[in-house]
Amino acid sequence: MLSSVLIVDDSPVARMIMKKCLPANHGLTVYEAGDGKQGVKQYLKQCPDLTFLDLTMPVMDGFQALTEIKKNNPKAIVIVVTADVQEKVLQRVAALGALHTVKKPPSKATILDALQQATAALEIQESS
Repeated sequence: MLSSVLIVDDSPVARMIMKKCLPANHGLTVYEAGDGKQGVKQYLKQCPDLTFLDLTMPVMDGFQALTEIKKNNPKAIVIVVTADVQEKVLQRVAALGALHTVKKPPSKATILDALQQATAALEIQESS
């Protein structure tokens, strides 16, 4: 069962939209970070069950942040949220270990689907 999420995006508006897309009464603890470097720090500090990660950010982009998070915890569940859904980008984030990619702007339905995928991945981890 998911209990916490980290939303990493340099846009405060994008983070707010993500939070609004979470189901009502989700009961999740939500952490936020405004760039990839802060995102990695927050990930290491909070160890969230799921991280939503933008790709285009200052200081450290999402590709670098995903690499760092997975280096520190290969089992980290990361879902990339990006407007850039070119095939090469999707392949790269999958190769770096992202569970799934959500196209920006997200909708309640795409976020619910992402939460279900993350929950299933977490259950598999916990049972192995």
